Amino acid sequence: MGVRKRERAEQIKAAKKELAFAKLNNCPTSPRKMRLVADLVRGQKVEKALAILKFSQKEASRRLEKLLLSAIANWQAKNEDASIEEADLFVKEIRVDGGSMLKRLRPAPQGRAHRIRKRSNHVTLVLGANNNTQS
Repeated sequence: MGVRKRERAEQIKAAKKELAFAKLNNCPTSPRKMRLVADLVRGQKVEKALAILKFSQKEASRRLEKLLLSAIANWQAKNEDASIEEADLFVKEIRVDGGSMLKRLRPAPQGRAHRIRKRSNHVTLVLGANNNTQS
């Protein structure tokens, strides 16, 4: 392996150490409702994001709060020597994708049936560290 290739691999490895992510799959909430809450915390610092989720009235915020705490724990497991306060963690990326759909039938007038789609979603949350502010 060449010198440049090895240096690039080390840079990528160092960049990955600053990131931590958590995933929530098949969450039984519609993606649209989850995106409303996800948009509130995108780009926020971790402390502020936790406060927003804690005091939000929406049901999806409870699930996102738990997911954010999981991502923080994952970051701590990667960086055992660093402290969270100095790392200046923020929500780098939060993505809500549609999951599987449960299709049910509901009786309708005159012998017909209407289809009910019970939606679910997948959430991916990526934390980034801003520790280049130290000079």
